[in-house]
Amino acid sequence: MKISQTSLLWLLLVVQAVCATFFLTDAALDWFGGETAGFRHLHEFELFLSLALIGGLIATITLIRAQGLRVQDMQRQLGVAQGAFSQVIENQFTQWQLSNAERDVAILSIKGLSIAEIAELRQTKEGTIKAQSAAIYRKAGVSGRLQLLSFFVEELLSEPLVNTSSSSEPADQSQA
Repeated sequence: MKISQTSLLWLLLVVQAVCATFFLTDAALDWFGGETAGFRHLHEFELFLSLALIGGLIATITLIRAQGLRVQDMQRQLGVAQGAFSQVIENQFTQWQLSNAERDVAILSIKGLSIAEIAELRQTKEGTIKAQSAAIYRKAGVSGRLQLLSFFVEELLSEPLVNTSSSSEPADQSQA
């Protein structure tokens, strides 16, 4: 079982909160309980530890919030990447003038399915899929599946996905 970093931070936060509450309560009871002056330095140490734990709580909360914001930003960028990749593929398929059947075969090839798996999904013979794949590669000017995938990955990575300025719109992929 793998525990996420966020879960560990929350666990740390709970442990720190329990410890800080214990130390603060103990220090307050000892401080105001009329203990002898000889033990006063121990209570001051407990108070110092309590304040240090509170500082740790604040730091942990800050880390949890920062990680949450980072996750949100990464999810937004992933959404942009998915949309941009889909748009690049569609634009290129249109430029190559792929038929609907060729588009389906190309997408399944890019996803990594074998000829046999594509034939089974499309309920056709492997020979038909091989012929459609050959037509796709010829129209795309590539020699095989890996070059086809590489073409799209290179096209996607050629421009930044997210404008680092205030805009959250995807980069223009119209050159595809």
